[in-house]
Amino acid sequence: MSTDFKFLMISAMYENGGNTTQRFLDGHPQMAVYPFESQLGTRLVVDALSSTFPVKYRWPVFALDATPSDDFYAIIDEEARVRARTPDVSKFRHVEFQMSDDERRDAYVDLIGKTGRSRANNVAAFFRATFETWKNFKRTPEQSMYVGYSPIIVVDADKILEELPDAHVLHVVRNPWSAYAETKRRPVPLSLNHYMLGWTLNQQYALRFKAKYPSRFHILRFEDLVAGPRKALGEICRKVGCDDSESLSVTSWNGAPLDEVFPWGTIRKATPGANRETALTLSGSEQSEVRAHASLYLDALDYSRLP
Repeated sequence: MSTDFKFLMISAMYENGGNTTQRFLDGHPQMAVYPFESQLGTRLVVDALSSTFPVKYRWPVFALDATPSDDFYAIIDEEARVRARTPDVSKFRHVEFQMSDDERRDAYVDLIGKTGRSRANNVAAFFRATFETWKNFKRTPEQSMYVGYSPIIVVDADKILEELPDAHVLHVVRNPWSAYAETKRRPVPLSLNHYMLGWTLNQQYALRFKAKYPSRFHILRFEDLVAGPRKALGEICRKVGCDDSESLSVTSWNGAPLDEVFPWGTIRKATPGANRETALTLSGSEQSEVRAHASLYLDALDYSRLP
């Protein structure tokens, strides 16, 4: 049942360090960390934010008359499905990932047969079925908390926390100059106006939900993460009911250390120096425009100046 589903959902605006945080948590012995972005959204997500953020990153909506199998396939989960079904075209084809999506569907349907359909039960079954059928997953006897990461899902954090009583949301925020400069490195980057709309909306929701759910909604600055990952994440782990761990100092995938987080995210070097160097690639006019967009949130997040 979803009532005994221990869950930590990571959220972050694009290039704010969500993938990096997920990979630092990956080796924690008490956590079952999703292998890629856990894109739980469905194409039935239609609201005022649907034109701003991709629906694959949202909290899912399911058809009332759907079957459990329909629900399973409605969840977009693009990165894991591409790697499982067509590995040769996946950007993660270099890692060993032994999971049949059809076997995962069968496990999911079996779980829903025991719990019944609901949005909370569907999400819980999706995570449980993934780790049940991921054959080469590095298991430990202590694993009790499932960890997902979906960009911008902070906008749905209230739904997650209301529907899953044993859930926490961790929102990662990065200074807007480095974050926007990072997104400029993409093949088709967002415009400054488009990017900063998303960044500011993310922080608006984060500050609102931090005030509403102070014990279950957590904000982590990327700058604090890269300055001392074990210290920063050790504090988060204690808040969500897990122990400190040496593994929090190292980024990994399925327990195997990574030289760089890419291609799980665009951030290649998770260090304070690289973070500052990235911000300084912006021109003076770009820096000023980013500040103007972000001005209402800079003091609240301790970003009054560039890193």
